[in-house]
Amino acid sequence: MSAIKTLFITGVSSGFGQALAQEALAEGHRVIGTVRSQAALAAFEALHPNRAHGVLLDVTDFAAIDSVVADVQTKQGPVDVLVNNAGYGHEGIFEESSLEDMRRQFDVNVFGAVAVTKAFVPYFRKRRAGHILNITSMGGYITMPGISYYCGSKFALEGISDTLSKELQPFNIFVTAVAPGSFRTDWAGRSMHRTPRSISDYNESFDPIRQAREAKSGQQLGDPRKAARAMLAIIASPTPPAHLLLGSDALALVRDKLQRTAESIEQWQALSCSTDG
Repeated sequence: MSAIKTLFITGVSSGFGQALAQEALAEGHRVIGTVRSQAALAAFEALHPNRAHGVLLDVTDFAAIDSVVADVQTKQGPVDVLVNNAGYGHEGIFEESSLEDMRRQFDVNVFGAVAVTKAFVPYFRKRRAGHILNITSMGGYITMPGISYYCGSKFALEGISDTLSKELQPFNIFVTAVAPGSFRTDWAGRSMHRTPRSISDYNESFDPIRQAREAKSGQQLGDPRKAARAMLAIIASPTPPAHLLLGSDALALVRDKLQRTAESIEQWQALSCSTDG
């Protein structure tokens, strides 16, 4: 069995956060999980009398994050692993979706993850130890119609994670962007924010996509508990990767995207090189 660690996981009430918390507790780890209500806090702490600790925190309450993390470090620390899991999916045609929809998507998926990470990094750096897992998505590599704001947020988090992994490497701190494919979470169900349709030009191309996504919710290939166990394997590894895809669908779709990108680079390489000198 791997060494017992203390994990801080944002958003443990559902999805990957809930599955990872449960699997981590089953392996003997301590879990500090963020929730957004007293009822959710009580439900989480009921999972284990000594090793499940709930914290009331909305990751978009940026002014509260530093003091919450400092309090956790004082009372529960040191934290070994930060898992930025809190997030949701926005679905909407780009032309139909407001800037406010985008701002809310980035506040949770990007700024929330960054703010929590910024609060933890000084503690990890001083200890010369730590591991940050950012739950991104295959939507941080590939795109599909109707989720431009979501994909944009995940591309952003992938880029930030990759850069941060290089900045923190000298301090023995690892950063892993975990990019799941389609899993049986609430992502495409009650957790998804859907912008109402308004422009009929998009009906033919987009309505079947929205209907298929709604119909597929709960039927996806991926098992969140198996994803959680994969994440625990990464946490236990002495040399974790900077990026990890989860799910055979993510693997196939991202490989296809990278192959098509390589082909496009080859096709246009003469024009690309024409700007030198």
